[in-house]
Amino acid sequence: MPLVEFRNVDYEIAGKQILAGISLSVETGETLVLLGRSGSGKSTALKLTNGMLFPTRGQVLVGGRSTLDWDPVALKRGIGYVIQDAGLFPHYTVAQNVGLIPRLEGWKEPVVKQRVDQLLESVGMPAAEFRTRYPRQLSGGQRQRIGVARALAANPPLLLFDEPFGALDPVTRFELQQQFLAWQADFGKTSIFVTHDIREALRLGSRIALLVNGRLELITRAAEFANAGSPDARAFLACL
Repeated sequence: MPLVEFRNVDYEIAGKQILAGISLSVETGETLVLLGRSGSGKSTALKLTNGMLFPTRGQVLVGGRSTLDWDPVALKRGIGYVIQDAGLFPHYTVAQNVGLIPRLEGWKEPVVKQRVDQLLESVGMPAAEFRTRYPRQLSGGQRQRIGVARALAANPPLLLFDEPFGALDPVTRFELQQQFLAWQADFGKTSIFVTHDIREALRLGSRIALLVNGRLELITRAAEFANAGSPDARAFLACL
């Protein structure tokens, strides 16, 4: 059974159609990249997945259950979400940010501390050096690493990435892309990753879903995307 499934999903707001007829599935353990130009509906698809938005028509299923049938808090806490600016709480330390969801879930404090320290090590930010720092004391790349650690903290089965590396310099971006692949190898999470960067899509995706004006143009294995013949696929490939 797919971990995430869109069944003929439409989404409209104020009479404007943002997504139309989207049907796709995300298998356990894969990274599905949502690729598309700005305004193609990629971020909306993520928000439909974690219950921030709900379909106008059709169904979004997570774990075989419609997002309408989930308890909203349980759904959101069961999905890690990483955004472009990391979304860290500025008045919380690194350790407090990473440990937030486990604490809300009622984990005992020694277990939270152990989990936080383990994750900080896994994202290349040793706990002894970074756990008491505040977000303002970190570089952009470091904040994104903390954002990933926070998303992983309560061990959710699903991770959503909304252009998390888009605002970083090219070197830091490449380093974090490589780190992302290492995290996937270590943790084996199911991920949906939004980007408008074809190189990033090919580097990180198991499969690529191309959105064009709110519609699913194609979905294919990343290794086969170079053979795609649609105009927008060719436009992205021309950027290589």
